[in-house]
Amino acid sequence: MMRRWGLALLSAACGVLVAALKAAQGATVSAAVLLALFLALGVVTSPLVFPRGVRAAEAVAGSLPIVYWRPGCPYCVRLRARLGPESDRVQWVDIWKDPEAAAIVRGFADGNETVPTVVIGGEGFVNPDPQWLKDRLQTV
Repeated sequence: MMRRWGLALLSAACGVLVAALKAAQGATVSAAVLLALFLALGVVTSPLVFPRGVRAAEAVAGSLPIVYWRPGCPYCVRLRARLGPESDRVQWVDIWKDPEAAAIVRGFADGNETVPTVVIGGEGFVNPDPQWLKDRLQTV
């Protein structure tokens, strides 16, 4: 649990600390802006911006493409953002929440836990271009 939320919590804590220091110096506007930025960073690096995930076993049993991801991964956030509403057309599996998913990713990524890893029809694609995936979703 802490591993999944660590970066988000660290971002929020840093925001509170920086904002408190700025506010103590009398710079309340800067404090508010910095706090908002750090909190936004915390949300973006948290699991909250991703659709509700499933376990690897459930995803593999289904027919939808699978995106293996982990919280805090900027490439995963980029993929999720670029997919927009299309993100509901894939199964999202958090490799930090599911050891079986991490093992699947290692199988496609030469033993590394490189995400995002997309699996379509049993074929794995490590860190694909978001537009490529959007195009593939039109044909799946």
